[in-house]
Amino acid sequence: MTDHPKVKDYMTTEVNTVSPVDTVRDVIKLIRKTGHDGFPVVSDLRVIGYISAADMLEKGFDEKVSDIMSRDMLVADTEMDMSDVARVIFRSGKSKLPVVDSSEHLRGIITNTDVIRSHIERTSPQKVWTLKKTLETIHNIHVDVVRETVNIDELVPTQSKVYADELDGRIYELRKGLAEPIVVIKKPHKLMLVDGHHRVIAAKKLGIKNMDAYVIPIGDEVQLGLEKTASASGLNTLSDIKILDYAKHPLIEVTKRLKKNDENGLADVNQHHQPSQ
Repeated sequence: MTDHPKVKDYMTTEVNTVSPVDTVRDVIKLIRKTGHDGFPVVSDLRVIGYISAADMLEKGFDEKVSDIMSRDMLVADTEMDMSDVARVIFRSGKSKLPVVDSSEHLRGIITNTDVIRSHIERTSPQKVWTLKKTLETIHNIHVDVVRETVNIDELVPTQSKVYADELDGRIYELRKGLAEPIVVIKKPHKLMLVDGHHRVIAAKKLGIKNMDAYVIPIGDEVQLGLEKTASASGLNTLSDIKILDYAKHPLIEVTKRLKKNDENGLADVNQHHQPSQ
């Protein structure tokens, strides 16, 4: 797995779908069969909408999917970073997103469970060993990596901002007990937070005092560039980190083009599937 996992690495490729000419009755049968609460609507391999249980409230059993499905929807691309999908899912409140390719063909589905799994796996020993090797190469020293519990109030941040929507995701993970270790460089009189700023701020909001960490001890004689940058930016405690609203960080395509592209095609589909009298 890379440091920047993609949707294609975690999505489910076997997806239950419905047709625009299916009825509410057909969808209800599929819900009972699969246990899912919604499905992409597909015509000629292309995603043209999404229908959920909520869309069918107070609808007649014989009403067509094409008449009640949502056409303005959020989708993910196969090459989208999982970190971007995480922000979108927690921002929008969606539990899943259809995954499409450049031709708007359905390739899979990505869920909030997949997001959590990808974030747990993201901080792997491989990532920490890469940092270790980088420090050794740049500063011509040998460093060790140890697993320790650290007091988050002692951490000095090296990142000046976090995003509110991703913060919501980390809070959710921590409440479920699903969070990977943070990464810390330990100097004799300073604990520098290298990776995991969203997790640490989330922990602070939840009243969590200690966190599991990969810790790399080094001496004061080693002058780190990120240490100088943090000091110049006035980063001394976690309270110096700014929380930015997600609206300032747009990350996903809202596929309004689907509605425009498919209005004529959908009319043709319905015309050719009129029930016999």
